[in-house]
Amino acid sequence: MKPSSFARQVLEGAAAAAVLLMLGGAGCQSTGPTVISNELPFDQAVTEATDGLVAQTQKLPAFLAKVEAKMARRPVVIDPMIDAASGQQTRVTRQLEQKVAERLNTQHPQLELLPFQSANLARAQYLLTGTMTRTAGTGARKPFQINLALVELSSRNVLAQASALARDDGLDSSPTAYYQDSPILVKDQVVDGYIRTAQTAPGQAADAYYVDRLAASVLINDGTNAYNASQYQDALGLYRNALSTQAGEQLRALNGVYLASWKLGRMADAEQAFGRVVAFGLSQRNLGVKFLFNPGSTEFWSDPKVNGPYALWLRQIARQAAAAKVCMNVVGHTSHTGSEQTNDRLSQARATVIKQKLDAEASELAARTRASGVGWRENIIGTGSDDVSDALDRRVEFKIVNC
Repeated sequence: MKPSSFARQVLEGAAAAAVLLMLGGAGCQSTGPTVISNELPFDQAVTEATDGLVAQTQKLPAFLAKVEAKMARRPVVIDPMIDAASGQQTRVTRQLEQKVAERLNTQHPQLELLPFQSANLARAQYLLTGTMTRTAGTGARKPFQINLALVELSSRNVLAQASALARDDGLDSSPTAYYQDSPILVKDQVVDGYIRTAQTAPGQAADAYYVDRLAASVLINDGTNAYNASQYQDALGLYRNALSTQAGEQLRALNGVYLASWKLGRMADAEQAFGRVVAFGLSQRNLGVKFLFNPGSTEFWSDPKVNGPYALWLRQIARQAAAAKVCMNVVGHTSHTGSEQTNDRLSQARATVIKQKLDAEASELAARTRASGVGWRENIIGTGSDDVSDALDRRVEFKIVNC
């Protein structure tokens, strides 16, 4: 027996209400996060985390499932996923993002994935963030924890959150071109807010500082995509556009202007841009710079393609620190190879060399800086591979301290 017109309206109304509930409508009850604590192969971990994320939104009774499929799809944008320890986009975080997108497209058609672009941000109802972090597990290649969070943009609340452990069966954590070329640790309050959001429990607010800057972050992402494609002139324009917007002064944009200017051979512009990077870092009381040294040595890496900009970096660090009249602790770091004592001595010696070079650039810094070394105890990457993938572990940090 076919239902009456009135009955059909009631059923359709109930279905619509249920879909709103499933996808975070007003007054919805949050569920707990999905936590998968056993180590899984990467592909399986991504699948479990993605399915667990969507499962938290599924409030519909089974008999309404077919009706749900006829409802309008809910638009979602993915802010490019990152490594939580470094803030970098890497080959494996791109792989994570791609596999999450594929799973959503093939298994969860109620969500419509849109590219992370300005026009799409305006019409999207949901934002998806994701991070990977190497854990403190056992074995030579420690597993990664995957964190995913779905944010309802209208309320700014996290609708669902899921985590899973992925085995490192040869995953490639090398940074993408922008981050590989970056002279600094590109991690500021916006990036930290993204990472916090990916870890936030359902029903809690996403990081406000991060969400407030999404519009500028779209432009920055466009610039980074252009840079990765070797379209440096386009990248420069996009980074400058981002900086000109409200809340657009982000470390990623400042660093992007430096990188694109350097690639275009505009040395004066590059130096000015790096000065702004340094000033921003000092205002945040911490700046990590990737000065690379020859193995076991206090001499800079011999390749001029690597050490070519170092004089510019040192000059601007000295000038900006002197102008700001700050006191700094120059902290040396090493990668996780060799004995702890050897690395402590080496990191101290390298920090001393950097301090001496700064003092030579601005003599007033001699009394306002001190050198120290922490060896490999504050590694960010921690693989001990001594290649481009763990360059951040061999950084020198400039930490602002009270005078």
